[in-house]
Amino acid sequence: MSHVGLPQHQTSKEDAWFLDSGCSNHMCGDKSNFNEIDESFRHVVKLGNNTKMNVFGKGNVKLNVNGVTHVIQDVFYVPELKNNLLSIGQLQEKGLTIMFKSGGCNIYHPHKGLILQIKMTPNRMFILPARI
Repeated sequence: MSHVGLPQHQTSKEDAWFLDSGCSNHMCGDKSNFNEIDESFRHVVKLGNNTKMNVFGKGNVKLNVNGVTHVIQDVFYVPELKNNLLSIGQLQEKGLTIMFKSGGCNIYHPHKGLILQIKMTPNRMFILPARI
């Protein structure tokens, strides 16, 4: 599912990360968000509307959520992307448990327990407001 061109929310593009069950990889369109990036990595991603976008690197992004820093690994750098996307599948592969219930999303770490709580927006999206 593509989230390109979504309406603006209270957070800026750089600060908002959309939880997305339809994307297979974490993706970010702003290279300055990466604290580590391998720019030799190349790939092509296909969006839900069958358009393709080129990947020009892969790396790590540090997100600060409520004063806690989380390192998101294996994030694709897709310059054409208008919104940052967190792949639910990729989070699960890292051992996290994602639970959607009663208009919220809780993310659990296997050893630390509950690490994130996100409320559903009025237009049924889960947006992680984070600072880089």
